Amino acid sequence: MSAAELKTETQDIVIDEVFPHATETVWKALTSAQLIGRWLMPPTGFEAIEGNTFTFQTTPGGAWDGVIHCRVLEVVPNRRLAYAWKGGDERNTGYGAPLDTVVTWSLTPVEAGTRIRLVHSGFVTPRNDTAYKSMSSGWAKVVRQLDEISGEE
Repeated sequence: MSAAELKTETQDIVIDEVFPHATETVWKALTSAQLIGRWLMPPTGFEAIEGNTFTFQTTPGGAWDGVIHCRVLEVVPNRRLAYAWKGGDERNTGYGAPLDTVVTWSLTPVEAGTRIRLVHSGFVTPRNDTAYKSMSSGWAKVVRQLDEISGEE
């Protein structure tokens, strides 16, 4: 299968916003386990160190226990954080179907503060259509909460 064919079978969630906060402030909110718990959900074992594994617990569904398994893939302080985001169970369709994706946060200083670019990539269609739809609106809310938390720091 060619790269072009593979690309047509996946979807990415992309959110691009400018926050009126310093890049270092937003980075702290992205990389502090305590703060992540306030704008996303509490992680277990999170550290912003490449290769580190951690989990999130969300609502179980069907044969899936609700655990999201993550591994830090890239850390460039104050610029980029990427982690694998895997969950689901092969026996599920719809909610809780197998998911093997990557979440990438990119920060760029701009005159108004910090440009945040979130890319959650690798949703396989049609298997991950349910996750893609629910997480598209979910990430929009999460990014707004990240902005609020960053504003408190």
